[in-house]
Amino acid sequence: IKITSRTKSMTQEITITLPDGSQKQAQSGVTGAEIAGMIGAGLAKAAIAFEVNGEQRDLSDTVLEDSNISIFTVDSDEGLEIMRHTVAAQVLARAIKNLYPDAKLAIGPTIDDGFYYDFLSNKTVSIDDLPKIEKEMEKIVASKQPINKTIHSKEDAIKGFADLDESYKVKIIEDSDQESDFQIYNQGDSGFIDLCRGPHLPSLDKVGSFKLTKISGAYWKGDSNNEMLTRVYGTAWKNDKDLKKYLTLLEEAEKRDHRKLAKEMDLFHLQEEAPGMVFWHPKGWSIYVALQNYIRKKQIANGYDEINTPLVVDRKLWEASGHWDKYRENMFITEIDEEHANEKRVNALKPMNCPCHVQIYNHGLKSYRDLPVRLAEFGSCHRYEASGTMHGLMRVRGFTQDDGHIFCTEDQIESETAAFISLLSSIYADLGFDTFDIKLSTRPEVRVGSDEVWDKAEHALESAIKKLDMPFTVEEGGGAFYGPKLDFVLTDAIGREWQCGTFQADFNLPERLDAEYVGEDGLKHKPVMMHRAILGSFERFLGVLIENYAGKLPLWLAPIQIVFMTVTDEVTDYASGLKDQCDALGLRAELDLRNEKIGYKIREHSNAKVPLMAVIGKEEMGSNTISIRNLRENKTDTYSIEEAMKLLVDSSAAPS
Repeated sequence: IKITSRTKSMTQEITITLPDGSQKQAQSGVTGAEIAGMIGAGLAKAAIAFEVNGEQRDLSDTVLEDSNISIFTVDSDEGLEIMRHTVAAQVLARAIKNLYPDAKLAIGPTIDDGFYYDFLSNKTVSIDDLPKIEKEMEKIVASKQPINKTIHSKEDAIKGFADLDESYKVKIIEDSDQESDFQIYNQGDSGFIDLCRGPHLPSLDKVGSFKLTKISGAYWKGDSNNEMLTRVYGTAWKNDKDLKKYLTLLEEAEKRDHRKLAKEMDLFHLQEEAPGMVFWHPKGWSIYVALQNYIRKKQIANGYDEINTPLVVDRKLWEASGHWDKYRENMFITEIDEEHANEKRVNALKPMNCPCHVQIYNHGLKSYRDLPVRLAEFGSCHRYEASGTMHGLMRVRGFTQDDGHIFCTEDQIESETAAFISLLSSIYADLGFDTFDIKLSTRPEVRVGSDEVWDKAEHALESAIKKLDMPFTVEEGGGAFYGPKLDFVLTDAIGREWQCGTFQADFNLPERLDAEYVGEDGLKHKPVMMHRAILGSFERFLGVLIENYAGKLPLWLAPIQIVFMTVTDEVTDYASGLKDQCDALGLRAELDLRNEKIGYKIREHSNAKVPLMAVIGKEEMGSNTISIRNLRENKTDTYSIEEAMKLLVDSSAAPS
């Protein structure tokens, strides 16, 4: 909706231009609610907030000048977030004050799919108290009171919250650079007020369906030197149907949590002595190696040369590449006393592999006939991640990338983009992901290189993807600091999205690190450097795979592919012989000779997600057969030994 203004008879009028081209007139000072009413009765009823020149506002706010306007309903992403913010900062905060009058309110922001509120109380609040808090919230919403806003100076806002002994609100105001326009919200005649940036719903009757989910401790401002607050988490949705769907998804996600499955399957562990670093157990490492071997084979078949570069590199290279200035806060820095040196040598564990790959490219002058040069590395990288952000395999400090770099001419960008997407598509399909979304991320605020270089890089990548006739969306400002990129987003078995693969055009690093090639004209030129990864981080992708399959991995990836379980000691030799045959064929087999009931053994190996279980009893030994239970298909079939071994070899081979 475009708004323009004109002056008539000393009264400023506003012309509201609707998407269909029709126009409506209003005086300057019209509110968001009035604009919604002018457009239509349905929108007036559904509207919850609006946006003026990119700034979200309450419906009670006014428009005074030429502006671009958007009206939000709860059906939009913005509207849903505003509703969640209201549930947190108005409904949950008020419920806490009602139930715990001594509570001092801190902050209540929105997060992915929900919200939380932090507060300090002399009373212990546990997860058992959540139903009581929910009930109080429901009572507040049922009052259907209007939510109003008043604007205050810094001095008045401080005094108002100091009188209420709300010390955290006072601290927030005191720390603010603002001197005026502090927004304080209230609900009818309830007496409850809260400081908030807003916007909020116009009234409590527009609150949807909500559920409190968990409770934890949180330090004020995230600083462990400050006091510990109580944090209550929740989620809110448009209606009961959406809420139920989300809670079902949470239950399913909890069952699939890779950390939980890792314990059941004995895959890996993490510990305090190496935060964010993975201790791979034999079974977990076998998955890792199987996946790595598969990727290696695919890359070599697609023209990549595998390399390996140092883990620790002198700061001089990071300064030359630009990482030292742009990325140092995320790097692990080391200092070494070189023998007979006058000063310490400063190094860094590499957070990424690209500058090292340029060094290999630079070793020997290249001709245009040599391009493209495709280099790939399973590169071990380390990045400092805040302790509160780490999460199992999904976010770690030490990880391995299936990293690759293509050095090519500008004319080769489109063909290399097409070749990479073809390779990525085949790998994702082999791993169980038949579709993916593509996002083109453009220049961020913090970046290296001139605007002219960025224009060239963005145009080249966009042109390449358009010529492939593949759909994509644009993520403004989401690029790497050295160039724009394509991100490839997978959707897993329960509908969650994961950004994994990436393809980035870089005109900057070759310039900074003096990468060159001799062109057809005999002159030296700078190659384009394409950064690419298919899995991204091996650790994270394995976490995604484990959750996508709920631990029931394809046979070629399973750490133990088949287990032979004996019913009686009399068949021990027969079962051992079968296991030996599997070993000779390169299969990952296990023998369970324990003196336990067969039902117990089956349950235990089912929990460990072993895909094939062979029950060996006198009948199988007498007939030289194997009865194999398939975990994923939940059925049992009997085979001759020859049939079984051929089936195992054929079905356990990695995709070609």
